[in-house]
Amino acid sequence: MQGQPPQAYLAASIPQDKAFAMRALLSLLLATTALPALAETIPATSRITAVTVYPEGAKLTREVTFTAPAAGSHDLLVTDLPAASDSGLIQLQPGQGVQLGAFNLRADRLPPREDPLTPDQEAAKTEVGRLEAAEQQALMALDAVQAKVDAADAQAAFLSSFSGALPDAATPDTIKAMAAMIGTETLAARQAALAARAELWPAQKALSEAQVALQKAREAYDALPGADTDYTALSVALTAEAGEHTVTITQYVGEAGWRPFYDLNLTRKDGDALAFNRSVLVTQYTGEDWSGVALTLSSSAPTQQAAPSMLWPELRSIGPEVDEEMLARASGVAADAVMEEMEPAVIVEDRSSPILAGAAIEGDTVVYIYPEAVTVASGSEDLRLALDSLAFAPVVEAVAVPRLDRTAFVSASFTNASDEPLLPGEAMLYREGVLVGTAWLDVIAPGVETDVGFGALETLRIKREMPKLATGETGVFTTSNERRESAVITVENTGAEAWPVRLLDLVPYSEQEDLEIEVTADPAPSETDVDGQRGILAWEFELAAGGKQTITLEQTLSWPEGMVLR
Repeated sequence: MQGQPPQAYLAASIPQDKAFAMRALLSLLLATTALPALAETIPATSRITAVTVYPEGAKLTREVTFTAPAAGSHDLLVTDLPAASDSGLIQLQPGQGVQLGAFNLRADRLPPREDPLTPDQEAAKTEVGRLEAAEQQALMALDAVQAKVDAADAQAAFLSSFSGALPDAATPDTIKAMAAMIGTETLAARQAALAARAELWPAQKALSEAQVALQKAREAYDALPGADTDYTALSVALTAEAGEHTVTITQYVGEAGWRPFYDLNLTRKDGDALAFNRSVLVTQYTGEDWSGVALTLSSSAPTQQAAPSMLWPELRSIGPEVDEEMLARASGVAADAVMEEMEPAVIVEDRSSPILAGAAIEGDTVVYIYPEAVTVASGSEDLRLALDSLAFAPVVEAVAVPRLDRTAFVSASFTNASDEPLLPGEAMLYREGVLVGTAWLDVIAPGVETDVGFGALETLRIKREMPKLATGETGVFTTSNERRESAVITVENTGAEAWPVRLLDLVPYSEQEDLEIEVTADPAPSETDVDGQRGILAWEFELAAGGKQTITLEQTLSWPEGMVLR
């Protein structure tokens, strides 16, 4: 058929009954073929179930529960993540029956949502509503009493102002009866007004109390920390079967941390003992409350350096000596030219050590798992949580440094007998249950011995005197090549308790053969060169209650004529 389009030719070439059959078959195929459904957006919120807090930062574990209306692909939109969330610090774990695809954070074009309320806010809002209803009831009761007062006053005023004409057939008896009626009704109206006024004050008081209670409830509601209203949304592409599912979100955030805190109580009754009570101080400013979460405290430091620093070769060279004065007088260009001629050209690359950070552990990792659910509100600073307590058997003694101090100090030496390091932190120091000071404890590894001071011991009186020598000078005699010094140290125990005492003093030392130093001490020191420090002497002795110990210390320095002691 010349001049007709191919479609028209094809239609014309197919019999009508066959064309009808083909159309019916095509309709059947379309009806029975499953076409891909459009992805449906499922809004959901998350609940923080567990938190691991590091010294800097925290790991949040969120659980998202949602319902897929039908099997297939969907877009899960979690609408309550903090605004400062970073997609690079988020991990997803699907529940059974869910396959996850790509995800990203969305900060704009978010669906509208009601401002979320915390459980405390919900309770406070309910209380505000109850008190608002109570205020309305008190107001209505006051209005009812006021209406009774106004009605009684109006009736009394009407009766008092009655000046109507007497009836034409009025007789003395009818006039008398009318006057009695007006008087009786006026009295009844005024009594009703008085009775209503008696109800007025309690009603006003009830209203005032209701208003005060409502105001306090509103202030309490306003004072509660609310959920973060500045948020971002997590959009997750997933495939799920129809029904309820869960997705777990692991998120790393900053603005949180913890640090150890200790209470050390030293007792001597029934034997020396040291109670090492441990607690932690948790701080978080993430913008959302951690309500009823499983709390873990980790000593790992994922924000700190994770790899050793790098060393770079250091190239050194030598050249002829340079006349600095000549260079200073020369011009800048001339100086550059001179330097180029006199020194070989050396190219030094900028190879400063990079700062490396990553998810790693510095030293031994110590983890504390809090035994019960914890609530940590955003904005909490140094929320104190108690941990376990350790007990040590210390070596206790009174340490005295008479050259500098006028009293002795209690010192306890103990070894960390636990199998974990004691992390660095601030400590409150108690002796026999009485606060005597504070201290900072560095990390104490297992098996390491540490000394901790527990305040002054006022019952030990210490004196260091320098008696007069033959020359009359107090404690010191000096010539052109000799110097002599004498000191008498006295320790007296005025208390009712015996104390082991460790007394420290010093004498000079020399590294020159021509400078001779002679030291005499009575009694002789128990230890010399304490802790490797030359010239430091130590005496150790038991001092009974009421006892006294005296130490005499003399030193002589001599050197050749013509030399000066320095």
